[in-house]
Amino acid sequence: MPITIIIPVLDEASQIEECVRHVSWADEIVVADGGSRDDTVAVARGAGATVLEKTGPTIAAQRNSAIAAARNEWIFAIDADERIPDALREEIAATMLHPRHAAYRVRRRSFYLGREQTRGRWGRDWVVRLFTRERRYVLRRVHEGLEPVSDVGSLKSPLAHDPYRDLSHQLEKMNRYAYLGAQDLYDQGRRANLTDLAGRPLARFLRAYLIDGACRDGLAGLVEASLGGCTAFLKYAHLWALERRVRA
Repeated sequence: MPITIIIPVLDEASQIEECVRHVSWADEIVVADGGSRDDTVAVARGAGATVLEKTGPTIAAQRNSAIAAARNEWIFAIDADERIPDALREEIAATMLHPRHAAYRVRRRSFYLGREQTRGRWGRDWVVRLFTRERRYVLRRVHEGLEPVSDVGSLKSPLAHDPYRDLSHQLEKMNRYAYLGAQDLYDQGRRANLTDLAGRPLARFLRAYLIDGACRDGLAGLVEASLGGCTAFLKYAHLWALERRVRA
């Protein structure tokens, strides 16, 4: 298929081979490495991908480097923990034959510790992933998104997403992304206060557990909602610590 798949990675040796081989139907696969300390680069090359090394400190910068290197007009962006099912692949191919929009969004079908999540933010997780190569990602450390596009269509088939290998992996990612999010807030002039540290984590837990319906998922829902609240607390705790470090 005349499309370039771009994949930003950092220390993904355990799953990058499967990810690359899963999209071997594409004309080009570009893996943008952010400075991995494991065998990610070698494994990705061995699987058949073109690898760009040390492409930037953020996922957005990595994706932009991969887009700039792409030889095809159309780009589909995935992460190492995502897979394109056959139905989505066929829909992408049909869409590219007669595109009606400048970019397309897709719903992520997410799994949490082996169970599909259909409620809360997981159940309404839409991301813009199919676009032409003149587009670029906004340079943020976390929650990177494609630059605003006025004409965005929607694909019907979902993208499979399995973000955590286990609970320990989730906790590691929670802390890493919370710190990066705190850095973004600090650069924007934000400072942590009592409401941020106490109110926001509680509000996030209550929203996930009661409003979004995690309470109907039993103990799994309780764990998910609680960890969401912990993520909010960690982000603002890191923001508070950044301010103290600058003052010291």
